[in-house]
Amino acid sequence: MEIKKININKILTFFLFSHLIIWTLVPSISNTNLPLDVIEAIVWSDGWPLGWEKHPPLSSWFPGIFFQIFGNQDWSYYLLSQLFVILSFIVVWKFSLDFFKNKIHSLISILLLEGIYFYNFTTPEFNVNVCQLPFWALTVYYCWKGVKQDDNISWLLFGLFAALGVLSKYLFIYLLVAIDVFFIYLIIKKRFNYKCLVSLITFFLVLTPHLVWLSENDYITITYALSRTGTDEINYLNHLFYPFIFLGKQVGILIPFFIMFVFTISKFKAKFNLKDKKLLFLLTINIIPIILMFLTSLTIGAKIRTMWMTPFYLFSGVLIVYIFQSKIILSKLKYFFLVFLIFFIISPATYLYVSSTQTDKRTDYPGKKIATIVQEKWEDNFTNKIGLVGGDMWHGGNLSYNLKSKPKWDNILEAKKIKTIKNKEDGFVLIGDEYILSKICTGVFFKVENRGICMIGIKR
Repeated sequence: MEIKKININKILTFFLFSHLIIWTLVPSISNTNLPLDVIEAIVWSDGWPLGWEKHPPLSSWFPGIFFQIFGNQDWSYYLLSQLFVILSFIVVWKFSLDFFKNKIHSLISILLLEGIYFYNFTTPEFNVNVCQLPFWALTVYYCWKGVKQDDNISWLLFGLFAALGVLSKYLFIYLLVAIDVFFIYLIIKKRFNYKCLVSLITFFLVLTPHLVWLSENDYITITYALSRTGTDEINYLNHLFYPFIFLGKQVGILIPFFIMFVFTISKFKAKFNLKDKKLLFLLTINIIPIILMFLTSLTIGAKIRTMWMTPFYLFSGVLIVYIFQSKIILSKLKYFFLVFLIFFIISPATYLYVSSTQTDKRTDYPGKKIATIVQEKWEDNFTNKIGLVGGDMWHGGNLSYNLKSKPKWDNILEAKKIKTIKNKEDGFVLIGDEYILSKICTGVFFKVENRGICMIGIKR
C-alpha cells in the first residue's frame, strides 16, 4: 500500500475528526445520565474554587465553563472530553515531526494510540485523568523545544503547562520528576542551560494560589488521594502484591497496541544508541514515570488504580516507532491500517454493547426524569425558584445539574438546617433516605425512584 506524503495530513485530520465525532455521539446515544465524575466536577465548579475535597481545581473549571455555555446538555461534556483527547493527539503529532524524517512514521505513532483503551473507551467520562492529557503532552513538547532551542518562550510555556498539569492531578508530578532525571543527565554531560529556570519561576507563580488554598484547607486533597491507595490496610504482602498486579495490568493494557505495531515491522530487532539525546528523552518521559509508579507501590504498598495511568502512554507510539523505524516496512502498512480499522470500530461498538446490555450502571440513572418530576411538583406548590439542593453528591448533584433554575448543591443533611429554611427567597430541595426525610421535612414530602424528596419554599 502506497501512501503519498501529501495525503498524510488528510489521513490524520480524518482520523482526528472521526474519533471526535464517534466518541461524542456513542455515549450521547447510549447513556441516559452523565458519569459520576462529570456530575461532581460540574457541582464543584460553582464559585471557581482553587481546589475541592478530592482534587485540584482544573478538572472542575472546564466542565464549569461548558455548563455556563451549554447547561445540562449531556453531549457537550462528552465533546469536552474528546476535545482534550484530540488536542493531546495533535501535540504528540507536532512533537513526533521533530523525531522522524518520514511523516508516515509520525502518523503510525499517533494511530497506535487507538490501541490503548485510555484514549477511546474510557474517554467519555471527563475527569482528572482526561484533564491531564493535553497538559502532559504540552509539557513534554515545550520541554523538548526548550532543550533544543533554549528560548525563553519555550521554557516559560513548559513551566506554565507543567503547573496546569499539577492543577489537574497531583500524579502529574511523576512526569516532572522524570524530566528532572533528564535534566540531571544534561548537567552531567555539561549540556544544561540555566535559562530553564524561567520555567521553574513560572511553575511556582501559577501554582502558588492553589498551594495557599491547600494549606488553608488541611491538605484535604492529599488526604483523599492517600485514602485511594489502600495504604491504610496493614498488610506487608501489599508491598509485593500491588506492584506486580500493577505491572501485569500495564502489559494487558498494551496488548492491542503491540498487536497493531507488529503489522508494521519486519522483525523485532533494534539497536539502542544511548548517546542519542532524542532516544534518551523518549525513554525518560515514557519509562521513568512507570518505574516511579512501580517503586511507589513497592515502597509504601500502595494500590495503583488502572485509570491513574491514563496520560502515561501518550508518547509510547513515538518511542516504539523511533526504536524500530529502520524495521518498518511500508509495503506492510495495508495490514497495519486494516488492524487499526478493526480496533477503531470494535472499541465504540463494545462501548455501545456494554451500555445497552448492562442496565445497573450510574449512566443509567434516571436523573433527568427525577428532576422533571421534582420541577413539576415544585411549580404546583411554590412560587419561588429552587436555589439550593441538598443530598449526597450523586443524587443531589444530579438534581442540581438537571433542574431548570440550576441551583447550588449542599451535601449536609441535618434536621436543624432544614427547619431553618422557611420562606426564603430561594427554595430548597433535599433528596435522600425516604424514612429520614419523612420525619424531618417541614415542607412538601414525596417519593420518586426509591428516594425521598423534601421541598421547602414559598407556598402558592
